[in-house]
Amino acid sequence: MHQIHHLIDGVTAGSASGRSGPVFDPATGEQTAQVDFASVEEVDAAVASARAAFEEWGTVSIARRVKLLYGFRNLIVEHTDEIAHRLTAEHGKVADDARGEVARGIENIEFACGFADSLKGTYSEQASTGVDVYTVRQPLGVCAGITPFNFPAMVPLWMLPNAVACGNTFVLKPSERDPSAPRLIVELAQEAGFPPGVVNLVNGDKVAVDRLLGHPDVAALSFVGSTPIARYVYTTGTAQSKRVQALGGAKNHMVVLPDADLNLAADAAVSAAYGSAGERCMAISVVVAVGEIADPLVEAIKLRMEKLVIGPGNDPASEMGPLITAEHRDRVAGYVGAGADAGAEVVVDGRLQSFDGDGFFLGVSLLDRVTTDMSVYTDEIFGPVLSVVRVDGYHQAVGMIADNPYGNGTAIFTRDGGAARQFQADADAGMVGINVPIPVPVGYHSFGGWGDSLFGDTTMYGPEGLHFYTRPKVITSRWPDPSTSTVDLGFPRND
Repeated sequence: MHQIHHLIDGVTAGSASGRSGPVFDPATGEQTAQVDFASVEEVDAAVASARAAFEEWGTVSIARRVKLLYGFRNLIVEHTDEIAHRLTAEHGKVADDARGEVARGIENIEFACGFADSLKGTYSEQASTGVDVYTVRQPLGVCAGITPFNFPAMVPLWMLPNAVACGNTFVLKPSERDPSAPRLIVELAQEAGFPPGVVNLVNGDKVAVDRLLGHPDVAALSFVGSTPIARYVYTTGTAQSKRVQALGGAKNHMVVLPDADLNLAADAAVSAAYGSAGERCMAISVVVAVGEIADPLVEAIKLRMEKLVIGPGNDPASEMGPLITAEHRDRVAGYVGAGADAGAEVVVDGRLQSFDGDGFFLGVSLLDRVTTDMSVYTDEIFGPVLSVVRVDGYHQAVGMIADNPYGNGTAIFTRDGGAARQFQADADAGMVGINVPIPVPVGYHSFGGWGDSLFGDTTMYGPEGLHFYTRPKVITSRWPDPSTSTVDLGFPRND
């Protein structure tokens, strides 16, 4: 059985904890590897390595950091297919989704490569007579990242490049469900020339998470995952005086106005709801159908669902792969039954689709006439289940988004520029799409929601990411009057 170890201080470190977890191929249900679970002592060793490396790395020149980041970027590009293969093998997503995930991660490395301009300080000469005031941004020290199973390559690249670009060192704790892709990413960082200890990796479970949260030498921690864990990470970390950014769950609404392009909206709903098996925080899980478009929209979505090819991610014909575990598949399926019991109309029941083998597959489901008190609406399902809520007008749709505790992303489909412009002002969410169902910002903007989708004041990657990984220092300086200098500066001497 293939064993996946930690990477600490530039070398592979086998675990001494005696604890480990299984890694599965979701398409077959077979266990393919065993991943080490770090002990407290092993987390301490990774942090100690990062702390020692920071003493030098924090003073490394901008030119040197930029050169290493470009090398890292090039290695990720060269190994895109291998990273994508690991994603498909352990997460189950289809090849196109896997390659797209790597591409979005590369965007963030490329942004980090230009960090020198973003981190330039400010200078005020003669703020008072003979007094200059200027601001610089300095690294924090040891930073940690705790990343989720659904984007095991992209999310670490939201964090790691910006953290090390700013002069910090980094400890990554990836999901234990699909650890091979993040392992390769850290190996490539080391191959790019980052000194030992600048980037470390520890695998594990709650033991590792809690030790990172409580370790006195960890200055900042970034997290992406469910809302309950995001809240826990934020409250625990900040209680230890750490800087924390914690992105939580979502319940993203797609509003479709009566004037919308029906084909465009239906295509978007299917791709956004069922892509990556719905296991993404930016998936559309609720379509809000306004007025008379509801019936034709539901029918158009149903027709497209019938053509969706579900199968192993390594099959080029597959458009959707399996879910991450058998337990999660069964949990998602349970919501379809709960929705039906609560009175929703099950237009397409994914539980009825059968699959060969023991993979963690589930068909796609569409529930119509869902109401806001049903669990299929209130809970983050994180699977291929799409709910349709019918409303009479625009203001009901906007109010529904505002009343939902999550505020991650939302979208509107309309041909009316005035309505679209009003929606971008009214929508109570951190990321808004106009005829774009999944408005994930490009790498030079920043990612993050509102409400229960974000804990902390700083969103992820982009300009906000660079600010998160640095802290400002303001210097006020005064020098003696030049006329009193012992060096001849050409001024009249008072003596």
